[in-house]
This record gives sequence, C-alpha cells and structure tokens, in this order.
Amino acid sequence: MNIEQLYTGCLAQGAYYIESEGEVAIIDPLRETQQYIDKANAENAKIKYVFETHFHADFVSGHIDLAQKTGAKIVFGPTAQTDYDIYSAKDNEEFKIGKITIKALHTPGHTLESTTYLLIDENGKDHAIFSGDTLFLGDVGRPDLAIKSDLTKEDLAAMLFDSLRTKIMPLANDVIVYPAHGAGSACGKNLSKETVDTLGNQKKTNYALREDMTKAEFVEEVLDGIAPPPQYFAKNAMMNKMGYDAFDSVLSKGDNPLNSEDFEALANHESALVLDVRPQSEFIKGHIPNSIFIGLNGGFAPWVGALITDIKQPILLVVPEGKSTEAVTRLSRVGYDNTLGYLEGGIEAWKASGRDIETLESISAETFAAKAKAEKLNILDVRKDGEYQSMHLEDAQHFALDYINNQMNEVDRDKTYHIHCAGGYRSVIAASILKARGFHNLVDIAGGFGAIKKTDLKTTNFVCPSTL
Repeated sequence: MNIEQLYTGCLAQGAYYIESEGEVAIIDPLRETQQYIDKANAENAKIKYVFETHFHADFVSGHIDLAQKTGAKIVFGPTAQTDYDIYSAKDNEEFKIGKITIKALHTPGHTLESTTYLLIDENGKDHAIFSGDTLFLGDVGRPDLAIKSDLTKEDLAAMLFDSLRTKIMPLANDVIVYPAHGAGSACGKNLSKETVDTLGNQKKTNYALREDMTKAEFVEEVLDGIAPPPQYFAKNAMMNKMGYDAFDSVLSKGDNPLNSEDFEALANHESALVLDVRPQSEFIKGHIPNSIFIGLNGGFAPWVGALITDIKQPILLVVPEGKSTEAVTRLSRVGYDNTLGYLEGGIEAWKASGRDIETLESISAETFAAKAKAEKLNILDVRKDGEYQSMHLEDAQHFALDYINNQMNEVDRDKTYHIHCAGGYRSVIAASILKARGFHNLVDIAGGFGAIKKTDLKTTNFVCPSTL
C-alpha cells in the first residue's frame, strides 16, 4: 500500500494518490491531471477510482478530465447530483483497491454531499481517513457554502456536529487524518500549518471535537468569526457540479505568445484584463498602463479568485520568462479559463516597441516614518481584518484588499495615499487596482507592516489574533 499526499501551497490543498497491487485511487485531484497519470504509469498501475469528498468551492477539481483520460470511475458521496456521469456512493459502501478497501462515510455539514473516505488496510484495520472539508487539523469545514432556501448555516452546522460524532470520533485514535486543506485556506478559520495528524491528537486539540461540547455550543463556535466567502467560491462549486472545458484546451489557448502589437490589439478588441504576474519589485519598476498586479510568488490563485469578479473575464498575461504555462495552469485551478495569451519578450519587448510604461512609487519604511513625522499622511492598511485588529498604525485607514471592489468610495482620487500590507505583496496588488481605476497619487511602503514595526511610529497595542 502506498499513500502520497500531493500538497499545493498556493491553494493550501491536499490531493491524494493511493495505490495497492497495481490499482490506484485519486482523491480530490487538481485541475491538471497529467501528474497523476504519469505517477501511475511509472508504477505500472491503473487509476481505478477518482473519489471526490464534496463539490469543492475553492478550486476546480480535475476529476472529469482524469476520468475521461483513464476510464476511472468518478465517485461522490450520497445525494450528489451532476451534469456528467458519476457513481453516487451509498453510506458505508466499500470499494476495493488492490488489497485495501475504501469505505464511504457520509458526513454532511460542510455540504450536503460531503463524504469522508475511510481506508481499511489489507488486514482489515482502519488505517486513515481522507476527510475533505469535514475535518481539518485544528478546525472543521465552514457550514455556510451550500445553503439552500430550506437550509440555514445553523442547520448545516448541526448536521456537521452529528457527522463528526457519529462517523468520525468513534474511530480509533491511531487512525491518520488526511484533510483537504491546511493553513491559508478560506474553507475554515483556524486551520493548522500541519497537513497530517492522528485522530487521537485531534480529539485532544481540535476545539470542534471536545467531548463535553453540546450541539448548541458547536453551532455557535463554528459559525463565530467566519468571514464572507470569496466571490469565486460559488462559481467554482458550480463548475465542479456542472462540468468545465478540458484543461488541455484551456492551456493550449492560453499559453500563446503574442508580440506587442498583437497583444495590444487583442487587449482592446476583447476588452481583456492585462494581468502582470511578475514579482512586485519588477512591476514597481515598470508595467503596462492599466495592468493589474497579482504575482505568482504570493497567494496567486486565491487572490485572483477574490479580486477578479468575472470568472469568464478575458485575460492577457505579462509573465516572467518561462512562466506562462504555470500562470495559465494556476488560473485554471480556480476556474479562470479565458486566458488569451502572454506578452512574448515581456515588458522589455513592450518598451522596445516604443509603447508607454508606468511605474509605482515605492519607499522604505524608514523614509515613510520620516515623512509621517513631518506631515499628516493618508495611510491605507490593506491587510485582513484580523491582522489590522491585532496591531496597526494609529493613524491608518483600514482598506482590506479582500473587499477593495466594494470600498472605492472610501478613497479620494485627489489625495495621496501611502499603502502597506504585511510584507509588500498585497499593497502592490491594491495599488495596481487603484491605479487602473484612476487613482494615481499612490505610494507603496516596501516591506509592509513588518518593516514599519521596526520604526518608532506609534502603533496600537498588540492583541493576539486568536483572541479576536
């Protein structure tokens, strides 16, 4: 028996490759599926099943493509309904993979079809659970993503309480927990940085598994402090339910080099968004007017999903040399399939063609501190709510990047704003969006709040984020 966790940091997502006696099961695969096929081929094995723990909202799964390429059967839990062929497992139904068994445990709560897959080894011993978004390490899945007219988030939270206590907590303490996500995912609020644990340790450390917890207490604690889901979640869930274009065709269309003239013409003709995915230091030094920065070197895909509201938006890319395939692939993971090409030769080719570029003013935290002492500055703190509440500059205006599309009326085009985040990535995203919408008096603070804290500017007293 071989179990491999294939973890993708940008999405904080774990897919799983399970092999026994030449038969393979894949659980919650990513959009690009060739990696699973190559791995199976290398082991002279055949992919027999693709198990989905639920209709994912935070990424587009590769189950449809993988099934079409390999003949594997797609398995969802009870109640799942799709526009393509699947096998909807019954509660406690078993599936054989070589000498091992995968048992489907219906665990509704995160969503109605949510299912945990229990792996039983060749000796009949419960070995591991693949818990999807039902049970994370340190947390459980948010119960507000699958609401119907007759179901509230409280109803779903109550279902999740029952699922955990009737299906998962009775399992032995040495059962290994393989969740679908870790820290950084918006599918929960208190996820651990670890990606594997034992169920026994989770019973001791996970607030949601307290033995003395009542259902009412569980519902209240699970729902407390949940931020609104990113706008792309519902769209990704629908793609996973209804189907999507083959990844190979998305990649073929998007990984398309364009010279500067064709790039500009296509941008104008298709009303395409120019997305610059280079490091922020390069964007600061020179970029195409009205382009948006979201760098590959940060939380790229989730920020694209949070900030680009039209999932069908035509996109043209400015990429580092050799990174076009990666950029198109990572966009497709969150359902942005309408990439039309990338600028061949990058920003240097654009400049060489005589076309205009713009820059973004960026200053050090020390220079910013000196200016702030000498004059009254307008400061935008674009970190998340919890980061701001934990500690911030006394004179800063909170302008969370997550909600920038709804906050434009809170800033004045005639004022100059100094923008910071925690480390310098998100502030450049925010500045690029503001610039594209006509705000030109912007100054980025390099190094963000991490650097600002080392100056003698006055901040609020630190409050531990876990207490907020």
